[in-house]
Amino acid sequence: MIKRLVLVGLIGLAMALFTAPMLAHHSFAAFDLSKTVTLVGVVKEFQWLNPHSWIQLMVTDSNGKEMEWSIETSSPSGLSRQGWKPKSLKPGDHITVTMHPMRDGKPGGSLVTTTLADGTKIGGSPVGDAKE
Repeated sequence: MIKRLVLVGLIGLAMALFTAPMLAHHSFAAFDLSKTVTLVGVVKEFQWLNPHSWIQLMVTDSNGKEMEWSIETSSPSGLSRQGWKPKSLKPGDHITVTMHPMRDGKPGGSLVTTTLADGTKIGGSPVGDAKE
């Protein structure tokens, strides 16, 4: 009986140790959710990845200097529910994004909406506030 209880206890402990990382999720503390920034640029790369997809966007500032921005989006499953596809954005596409910027001022943020060159708007905020 004691062997059985020990075995059940060990199995329970193993399950807890191995499933906890799957339940973990990072916070959005790195983003300033009280602010939105709008960028116009050219897609360098669209990474359709779990747990979050990414848009690498080349933006030219008023001085003509080009800078790469990393914009975090929802997961592929979340994006799919909003109408996205792995090829929704292609290198060279001109887009406008609204995002919550990084708190530390680095060139990145959390996507709120994307406007394609034809005017089509698609959301993608991992924090669920697809508004402008």
